[in-house]
Amino acid sequence: MSTIQEARRNPTARGWLDGATALTEFSRRLFGHLPRADQQRWGHLYLQGLLDTPGKKSVRRMAEAVAASPTAHQSLQQFVSASPWDWEIPRGELLRWAAGRLSTRAWTLAPAVLPKRGDHSVGVHRRFVREQGRTLNCQLGLAVLLSAADVHVPVDWRLHLPERWAGDRAVRSRARVPEATRPQPLWAQALELVETLAARPGAVPAPVVADLTALMDIRPLVERLSGHGHGFLLGVDGHLPLAVGRHAPRALHEPAAPVSARQLLLQGGIRHPDVALTAGPDGHPRRLHVVSSPAEIPALRPDGSRVSSPGRVFAEWDATHRRLGRIWLTNLAQRRMSELLSLADASAGARATIGTLGEHYGLLDFEGRSFPGWHRHTTLVAAAYAYALLSGAPAAAATAPLAAA
Repeated sequence: MSTIQEARRNPTARGWLDGATALTEFSRRLFGHLPRADQQRWGHLYLQGLLDTPGKKSVRRMAEAVAASPTAHQSLQQFVSASPWDWEIPRGELLRWAAGRLSTRAWTLAPAVLPKRGDHSVGVHRRFVREQGRTLNCQLGLAVLLSAADVHVPVDWRLHLPERWAGDRAVRSRARVPEATRPQPLWAQALELVETLAARPGAVPAPVVADLTALMDIRPLVERLSGHGHGFLLGVDGHLPLAVGRHAPRALHEPAAPVSARQLLLQGGIRHPDVALTAGPDGHPRRLHVVSSPAEIPALRPDGSRVSSPGRVFAEWDATHRRLGRIWLTNLAQRRMSELLSLADASAGARATIGTLGEHYGLLDFEGRSFPGWHRHTTLVAAAYAYALLSGAPAAAATAPLAAA
C-alpha cells in the first residue's frame, strides 16, 4: 500500500510526515489571519484532534487526545461553533496549498449524506437515498473536490436547506442561518460551487465532473455550465432530451427534434475500440465496450440568451446483455474517448473520498447544530484530510497529469 493510500485509509499512520512542526506551519497558513492567539491555537488543536483521535471524532474525545485541560472540549466547541471566524478564508488557503501539490485534472462535485437524529440540526430533513435504498433523516452537503489521478481533495462545501428552512424565522435564528442564505435547488448550489472556485486565486482551470442524477434534474446545470463557458462531463439520466449533433454552434430557434439520450445512443451511437473492465457476476473481469454519439448541448448564457454547441453523449455498452451503463454528456467534444473515460472515474473517486472523510476524519461526527458550525467543521475535516494526504508531497508533484487531449 502506498503512503498516500495509507494516509487516506488511516489518518493516524503519519510517521512519514514532518511531525508537529509541519502541522503547525499548515495550521498557521489556515488560521494565521485570526486576530487572537488562542483562536489560532484551538484551530491547530482541532486539526490535530481530527488527525490523531482514533474512532469517533467527538469534541470531547478529540480534546482528551490533544489537550490536558479539563475544559479543552468546551474551548474546541466554542472555536468551531461560536467563535466568529470566516471559513471562506481557510478554504481559500487550503485551495492554494492543495493546488500547489496536485496536477488538477478535474473539479469534481460529490454529495455528502450525513445521518442525523432529531430535527434541530441545520438543514436536517427526510430524504430517500437511492444508494442505500431507504429514507434517512439527514443533512445533505455538496462538495467540490480537486481531482488528480486517484487523489481527490475537497476545497469547498454547500449545505442544502429544504424549503422548511425558508420562512420559519425561529428555526433559522436557532440554527444561525445568515439572512442572505436562502434555500436553493441543488443545481444552483452546484453551479455556485463551480463559479466560486473559478473566481478563487490559485484555482487551476479544469473541467467539471459530476454524477448527481440521483439527487436532481441535471438539465439546468448542463445549460448553465455550458452557457457560462465551463467544460464538463456530467452523468445524465437516459431520458434527458438531446438533439442529434450537427458539429457547429447554432441558434436554438432552429432546433433539431430531440430524442432521449438513451435513444440517441441505441439508434445512432457508434462503437469505440475503447473498453472498460468491470467485475462480472462471477467476480471475474468483464469487458464493456463504449458507444457514443454527437449531441447538441443546450446552453443558457448569463444574459438569458439560449444557444447550443457541439458535444458528445456516451456510455459503456454491455454487449452480452445488450444494455447501456452510466450515460455521460460532455462538451469536451475534442477529447479522446480514453481521456473522457478516465475523467468519468473521478466521480466514483470523489464519492469514495467523502466516505473516507466520514469514516476516518470526523465528517459524520459533528455534534453542533448551527449553520456556521457545520461550515467550519467541514472546512477543518477537509483540511485534516488534505494534510494527511499531501503534506509529504513536494509542490506540484503529488500526481502526474493526464496526457493532453
